[in-house]
Order: sequence, then C-alpha cells, then structure tokens
Amino acid sequence: MKAPANARFEQNYQSHLKHLKLKGLQPKTIEAYSRAIRRVGDRFDKQIDNLSEAQLTDYFTELVASHSWSTVKLDLYGLQFYYAHVLRKPWVAPGLIKPPKSQRLPDIVTVAEAQRIFAATRVLSYRVFFFTLYSLGLRLGEGLRLQVGDVDGVRQRVHIRDSKGNRDRFVPLAQTSLQVLRRFWLIHRNPVLLFPDRHRGLQAAASTTTALNAEGVQRALARVIGHCGLKKRSPRTACATAMPLT
Repeated sequence: MKAPANARFEQNYQSHLKHLKLKGLQPKTIEAYSRAIRRVGDRFDKQIDNLSEAQLTDYFTELVASHSWSTVKLDLYGLQFYYAHVLRKPWVAPGLIKPPKSQRLPDIVTVAEAQRIFAATRVLSYRVFFFTLYSLGLRLGEGLRLQVGDVDGVRQRVHIRDSKGNRDRFVPLAQTSLQVLRRFWLIHRNPVLLFPDRHRGLQAAASTTTALNAEGVQRALARVIGHCGLKKRSPRTACATAMPLT
C-alpha cells in the first residue's frame, strides 16, 4: 500500500509544481507552497488527498506549537492551493485557522545611522548596494534585480520590476544617487547587471550573469550593523525601510 501511495503523492506533487508556475507565482511563494505539501506529506505518510477536518486540526495544532504563524499560514495556503488546483476538491476546513493580528512598525534608519553604515562597509559593492537600497527605498530583492537599463537618468527615475505583488513601479532618482551608480558602473562595466557578482574578481564581473548573493549581502549588513552598535531588530531590512535621501 505504501508504494502506490508514494507514487501517487509524487505524481500529484509534480502537478502541484506545474500549477504553481502556471499561476505566475513568485519563486519564494512556489517554494513555500511546495514545502507545505512535502511537510504535510511526511506527516501523513504521503496520503494527503482525503484529509479530514480532524486530521487537519491535529496537524495545524502541532505546527503552531513548533513553527511561526507565518509558516502556519503558508502551509495552509499551500495545502488549499493543492486541493483546489491538483485535486479539484473543496477545502474541508474553512475558518480552521485565524492567526493573531499584529502590527509592527519597521525599524527606521536615520540619515546619521545610514552614513555610519556606509562608512563602515569596506567592500565597495556592498557599500554602493546599501546606499542604493537606502536612497531609493528598495527591498533587498528589488535591489539585487536592478539592471543597467532600469536606470533612467534623463527622467531621473528607476524602473523597479517584479516588486511585491508582481507589480512594477517607478521610484525617483536623486542626482547624487545617479552619480554614485554611474561611478560604480564604470568600475565593473557589466552591460546588464547593476550589481554583478564580484566573487571571481573585477574582470569576471564585467561578463557574469549572476547578481550579488542575497545571503552574502545580508551577512555583510548584519556584520556592519553590529560593528556600528546599532540595535535594529531586522538587519536584513535596516536600509530598505528608511526614507530616501534627497
């Protein structure tokens, strides 16, 4: 019985991945929703196509005790997507989960604090990247995806692609930021990427098709913030949550 169940689970899991991609979801969402199916599959020995409300109640009760509410919600949405698009079945437990409401204001980096961060960042790529996040008010992923063609110096704006909600937007570009980005580009001269990977050195940066590594950027920012003695709750978004420089 176990072998057929495993085979059916794998077949449906692959179908789940296809539907996630066809719906145009972001890569992080696809990974979260697919991880949800793997996790619930492990919990119920790959037999998840006819879960009862009681089984779901037990599963999510265990999940709440061991994971964050964010994970709980993603597993819920991933499983609901699986039932709706792969199994074509109605969800058996509407209203089962109601995460507590919470609203936390982001940590705001002041101009003086931002200047300390920039001054303490020794690697040029990271220093310019942090400045760009701060001056344009960008999220980490938005900054990493920036391309040379996204910068419009004439209209003094930057085209931000695939931001939250799969939407594009324009953000104002101050003259100071434009000058910094131009000087930085003259150093690496990559024809496409604004922040190319520098892992293999400056010469390779001109031809690489890979942007700066997100984890490397986060680690570098965390080290700099610690060195500066700043007590920000989220180093990952410390620069991105501040108001743009003028």
